[in-house]
Amino acid sequence: VAFVVCRSLEGLKTFSYLEELILDNNLLGNDLLLPRLPHLHTLTLNKNQISFQRNTCKILLDHLAEVVPSLQYLSLLGNMACPNELVCKEKDEDDYQRYRYFVLHKLTNLKFLDTRKVTRREREEAVVRGAFMKVVKPK
Repeated sequence: VAFVVCRSLEGLKTFSYLEELILDNNLLGNDLLLPRLPHLHTLTLNKNQISFQRNTCKILLDHLAEVVPSLQYLSLLGNMACPNELVCKEKDEDDYQRYRYFVLHKLTNLKFLDTRKVTRREREEAVVRGAFMKVVKPK
């Protein structure tokens, strides 16, 4: 397990056998770039600066799918990308569920997202509708 407080993750490339990584409470945003960590199964990015601005969260999720293929547990609580009451009082359970479908569509091996276990029904919905579930606010 590594506990890191940082803005750059350059040094992680020397830990290729890392299995758990906690990057909570940093200033990490959608431009987060992890080195290839093939054994990483747990990643928490709680309370950072990850958002659904433009297409950048999709790019981040695609990046995670590529560099952490064994990822099973991901937590994004406390980020604008994770639409729940912790971030914004205007968000509701439907917003959060759409977010889950979108993330699960991109990261198909997840068993847990945030604090909840991924259900079979969610996985099925993510396959069918996940690509269309990106939470977007009209201007």
